Amino acid sequence: MRIPRKTPEVRVPRLVGLMAVDARETAEARGVLLAAPDRPDFHLTVVDYVVRQYPLPGSEVPRGAVVTVWFDFGEGEGGGGAGVREPRRGGPPAGGLYRELDEPGDPFAVLR
Repeated sequence: MRIPRKTPEVRVPRLVGLMAVDARETAEARGVLLAAPDRPDFHLTVVDYVVRQYPLPGSEVPRGAVVTVWFDFGEGEGGGGAGVREPRRGGPPAGGLYRELDEPGDPFAVLR
């Protein structure tokens, strides 16, 4: 564990993308506290990933300030925490076997 310098101001570390256990260790090493409004059992959370934080990384805050982290996207943001999904069209593509056939017309037409 890194022992932080005893300065009145510290920079907020980047916590997005870290697992909960790593986020807690990083915050402690940098001299800030963590709060997670979407996880009442935050102290027990281990493998969930941080998806948002406030204040933003690099902001200067007083030592011991609280950084809020979220593990789920809020309503209307992201995918609701269910992961990345690519758009899918229903059913097979239009055309089927007709795409493989030549265009109808005179097979002996003169090309110019």
